Parts: sequence; C-alpha cells; structure tokens
Amino acid sequence: MALRLVQVNFKARDDVALGRFWADALGWGVSSEGPGVANVEPVGFAWPDPSALCIDVVIVPDPETVRYRAHLELATTSAAHHAELVARLQELGATVTSQGDAPWTVLTDPEGNMFRVLEPREIYRDTGPIAAVVVDCADPRAMARFWGEAVDWTVHEISDERALLRSAKGVGPYLEFVRGTEIVWNRVHLDMLPYPGDDQAAEAARLRALGATDADVGQGDVPWICMADPEGNEFCLLALRSDAD
Repeated sequence: MALRLVQVNFKARDDVALGRFWADALGWGVSSEGPGVANVEPVGFAWPDPSALCIDVVIVPDPETVRYRAHLELATTSAAHHAELVARLQELGATVTSQGDAPWTVLTDPEGNMFRVLEPREIYRDTGPIAAVVVDCADPRAMARFWGEAVDWTVHEISDERALLRSAKGVGPYLEFVRGTEIVWNRVHLDMLPYPGDDQAAEAARLRALGATDADVGQGDVPWICMADPEGNEFCLLALRSDAD
C-alpha cells in the first residue's frame, strides 16, 4: 500500500483573495468546492495527478503569522524569467523580504506566507511552476524513511542535511526535507489520498505503525483524518469520494 500526495493546504483569513493570488502567481485556475475553500490547480487538470501538487486554501478564524516549517519554492528558466516573475508577484501583492547575495529571492504572499523564487536549476526544469515543497526538519534521514514508506514517491537524494523525494512517475515538484534550526508550527501542510480500492482506516493504521500520530486541530466531525509525522508535521489523510459520501 502507498498513498498519493495530492495537494498543499494553506490556512487563510481570506480564501478567495489568497486563492486568486496563487492562481495568478502560478498561471493556474481557481474554483471552490464550497464556502471557505478555494481550489487552485492547472487549467484542465484531472485531479489527482502527480504532474502537479494542487493548492487548497481553507479559511480559518485566526491563522498565525510566524516562520513556518513548510514553504513553496517556484521554478524559473532563466535570469530574465526570474526577474519577470518576481516583478509580477509584487504586482499581485507579494512582498520581497530578502535576497542579499543569494541567487534566489525570498517573498511573502499577501497573508505573510513565505516562499522563494529560485534561480534556474537543471533539476527543476520539468517540475512545472512549483519546483518543490520544502519542509524544515531535525532529521532529514528519518523524514525520508517515513515519507518514503508513506507515499508513492521515490527518494532521490538523502544526506544528513537534505532528503529529496519525487513522484515515482518522474513528474511534478519535489518534496524536500532540509535540516533546520527553527522548528515551528505549520500553517501549510500536505494532503494525502488512498488509491481506489484501498481503505482509509487501514492506511491510517499503516501510518501509525510507521511512526505517525493522530492530531487534533479542532477539525470536528470530518471525513478526513488529521495526523502528524514523527517530527510533528501535520498532514491530512483524505477520504476517497465514495468513502465520504
């Protein structure tokens, strides 16, 4: 058994405005499955598909603004593309917070979520607009062990400083676990989905055996299961549509 990584979830004060920002930033479309949720995905996309990790923006009463464990990194194809993208993101409402001597640019979206626009890198030439989802952690090797077993992604690189995973189909963005010094609360988390025919409860039990724990984030009675990986990074195990009906 294995799970599919299907989307990145952002908590927000204004799901419509933040969803529109990310749709415009990535050149994707935005829709809604219901009040308080904005779904950002490529135009014409047949969800779920490993060629893209979609973004779900969910409204919450008071999303904190702190330095987060997880952030997005955006790909560029040239120095000119990098400059053009940064300028366009600022026009959309992003704020440049740091660059210095680094070849990448650090920004925050209109609600304060940090992300980076990378310089051109060969490894990200075919990922689409999102190069990677990066998660700060204490032990990249341990995260690679857990996530490599939890989802149908392949570990491409592993060291004491970084673990790099990507869909076994060789498409879409990377998932990177990078050793960090500040491990703080997540406003951004990953959502996983069982394959058709697999059982959500059985997958949750498998994740617990790998070291995951159940998480109470005030979710109430919902069809998904909130959990955390061995370092406390929250994620949601979604239900297949037939399970949720």
